[in-house]
Amino acid sequence: MNNNDKHGETDAAQALLRLRGITKRYGAQTVLDGIDLDLADNSFVCLLGPSGCGKTTLLRILCGIEPDHAGRVFMGAQDITTWPAAQRRFGVVFQSYALFPNLTAMGNVAYGLRGMDREHMEQHCRDMLDLVGLAAHAGKYPSQLSGGQQQRVALARALAPQPRLLLLDEPLSALDAQVRVGLRQELRRLQRHLRIPTVMVTHDQDEALGLADRVVLMDHGHIVQDSQPMALYTAPASEFAARFVGRMNVWDGLCIAPGVVQVGQGQLRVAGATATGRAVKLGIRPELVSLCERDWASERTPNRRAQDASDSDNQVPVQLTEISFSGAYVGLRLSAPDLGLGLDAELPTPLGGQLPWAVGERLMARLPANALSVLGHG
Repeated sequence: MNNNDKHGETDAAQALLRLRGITKRYGAQTVLDGIDLDLADNSFVCLLGPSGCGKTTLLRILCGIEPDHAGRVFMGAQDITTWPAAQRRFGVVFQSYALFPNLTAMGNVAYGLRGMDREHMEQHCRDMLDLVGLAAHAGKYPSQLSGGQQQRVALARALAPQPRLLLLDEPLSALDAQVRVGLRQELRRLQRHLRIPTVMVTHDQDEALGLADRVVLMDHGHIVQDSQPMALYTAPASEFAARFVGRMNVWDGLCIAPGVVQVGQGQLRVAGATATGRAVKLGIRPELVSLCERDWASERTPNRRAQDASDSDNQVPVQLTEISFSGAYVGLRLSAPDLGLGLDAELPTPLGGQLPWAVGERLMARLPANALSVLGHG
């Protein structure tokens, strides 16, 4: 498998859905390149990545509305590659809601339900609307509902036929920030309550990290990392993953001994550096950089080493060059002459709003060895 598929054959056999070798091309352009992916029962999986990475195309192939592709789609042991969308019985919610303007909320939820008597169908639709908090709006038309309410109707409509799988294509991207946060929490609550396996496409890292059991990070038609949200953030597998999810200081270095990387004229202890003699990409999250006052008396001691490679705190002399306020945290831009680079730090906004330092002050930055990540080799 060419995308770090970590599930193994035993887990694959138990997966609800398995995608194997999914490839999609538009002329000379390859949109998906040999994707292997397993989806487990009751899981919430987010396909995350920049625009054009192939995530929506992959969702459309799952849904059955993108038939011309290479590779196979399995549901349990059954090959469903050629099954049309209706036969798959998957619920789908699109970014545009796709509600019928001439039908009420109740009518939209009822659309597509078959084989129920009228009384049973109406009660089921009311239950679905109640589930998304819209029972009181059953008789309203889409034009009478807010964007968030319309999206809830679309979700109720997708859930009404009791689908095997729920597919969400950027379902929150058309909403304002406050409504998005509320609906994000609602989506997670519904998914856990109904225990329905869900796949959601998003380019928003906060949505992916906050909603998913697993995040599948994609770039240029490949899966670059498939892991739990916290692992994706704390242990990015590549420079792309590190920069796309959150913020990261990234530097070039040379591994000169096991656990020691030279950056500029300084040496840093790095827990994961083992490839002696090789160039490496080194990274650290801004919030893991801490600052303290410089011990000027110690620095004036004769024969003191500028950087002690045995120091797991990696204390580096820096100068504060810029301060930016971002609400919950304060961003600090630092210059580190010994390392020949700049670095960013983030600190929680202090009580009272007063930082102990000002632009121009010279401090010490701590870069803990176990907080530095090796993101790749040169």
